[in-house]
Amino acid sequence: MIRNVVGSVLALVGATAAVWSPFRAWYDGRHGSDYAIGDLFTGITGSEPGVLGSILLPFAFAALVTLVGVVLRSRLLVALAGVVVLGFTVLWMVRVGQAEGSLVVSGDGRGLGDGVANAFGGGVLLLLGAAVMSGRRRTHRLAPAAPPPTHPTLDGPPPAGAPYETGGPRGTGDPYDTETRSMPYAAPGRFDVPAEPPGDGTGRDGRPGRDNRPPG
Repeated sequence: MIRNVVGSVLALVGATAAVWSPFRAWYDGRHGSDYAIGDLFTGITGSEPGVLGSILLPFAFAALVTLVGVVLRSRLLVALAGVVVLGFTVLWMVRVGQAEGSLVVSGDGRGLGDGVANAFGGGVLLLLGAAVMSGRRRTHRLAPAAPPPTHPTLDGPPPAGAPYETGGPRGTGDPYDTETRSMPYAAPGRFDVPAEPPGDGTGRDGRPGRDNRPPG
């Protein structure tokens, strides 16, 4: 939060300096608003364009991008504005150096003026503001919780209200159906007492005992 505030302040100050720079002297007392935007691509001439057709146009565009970047807390947009300001300033210096033969810095109003310094300072502040800003915080989605067990486990019974998985017919709801079918002692007929074989009518059914002794 604090980084975004500090970065936004630096970016806004840089954008203000960049927009103000064309109204200051750039070279030999000539203001930046006196240089046509087309001269930066074809060569410096003595023509004086309107304000909207001067070097102010890319700087105003950079200021607009800066405002959008500050509102959206976008480091990329703020950095883009800084690149635009520095790029057009360097391009202007190249064209003026070609037209004049060299660039001169003098304290008597000749050579590079404070307008160029404002433009450079504004571009640097824009890049510094983009570096300080933390940007928009990403939200992490929490992983869905694992469903509760539906059958008894080694950790204990399932929570209250959780249905048991049964192996019986669907809808019976018998929690012991699977265990009953898997237990050998619960199988039907496993321990049933066999029926006694029928006797032959003489009382001698072949089993040892009192009733099977031969008559004597």
